[in-house]
Amino acid sequence: MTLLQVRVAARRQEAQDICSFDLVAAGAAALPGFSPGAHVDVHVPGGLVRQYSLWNDPTEQGIYRIGVLKEPNGRGGSRAMHEAVEIGTLLQVSAPRNQFALNESAGSSLLLAGGIGITPILCMAQALARRERAFSLHYCTRSRDRAAFLERLYAADLAGSVHLHFDDGPASQRLDIDALLQRQDPATHLYVCGPKGFMDAVLDAAKKSGWPDDRVHYEFFRADPVHLEGDAPFEVRLARSGRIVAIPADRTVTQALAEAGVDVPTSCEQGICGTCVTPVLEGTPDHRDSYLMPDEHAANDCFTPCCSRSRSPLLVLDL
Repeated sequence: MTLLQVRVAARRQEAQDICSFDLVAAGAAALPGFSPGAHVDVHVPGGLVRQYSLWNDPTEQGIYRIGVLKEPNGRGGSRAMHEAVEIGTLLQVSAPRNQFALNESAGSSLLLAGGIGITPILCMAQALARRERAFSLHYCTRSRDRAAFLERLYAADLAGSVHLHFDDGPASQRLDIDALLQRQDPATHLYVCGPKGFMDAVLDAAKKSGWPDDRVHYEFFRADPVHLEGDAPFEVRLARSGRIVAIPADRTVTQALAEAGVDVPTSCEQGICGTCVTPVLEGTPDHRDSYLMPDEHAANDCFTPCCSRSRSPLLVLDL
């Protein structure tokens, strides 16, 4: 993967535990453009790689704006961004990738954000407002001081379409997800991003309300922890060499392959980013990711080796 050299041009405290960082090219090469919903992989201090959505309007040339929630119980990436990255810090990032694309031609768009999930949703809102497309944005946080980008959300081009909901506020302003989803126009597309509990509630309500899968779009920031206890060992065969690698019960496929000298590119290691998706030629994967769609799971012709396993004694991989 080609990496871009960037410099932190600005850093702002956007809300409690949320900082934004403006990234610009560190050299002469211009930064590639991006589309609403895109993210970049950031190589943070300490050797970790984390995905951060771009929240600025894609028409802003030469700058990537990201927002980072400091998670005290996380795996260290957000803490490194908050504690070690300042104005002038040089970083490496991937070119933007988009697995949460906005359908800008939809009749209307319903944008739901929880917490730090506002980052890709805000990018979408700005693009829709610029194109004068109908949309409604609902932003849920625990309290006002945890709501990021309020100045931008209150700007004239967005304010009329933005609704804020705070857990510690009056009951009258809290979001009724079921009621909201039941009264939408059939041409509306739904986009949701945020903590897993929030997203599960929205997606469950959408399913109960009969929303078609092709009008429901989502992106997870974090997956449920993968527990290997009780898992059985299996083997993978690398089709290109015929080599067989044993996958112990307490190791992921990518870990076992790395120990055998076989490198599979990874990023999130939680099955949410798609970096490691690998074609499966034979066998039945045990899908544990939040990236592949249900029809892709059913096809069983690819899987995410960072977290998924096998239901059959052998998986043949196109490696």
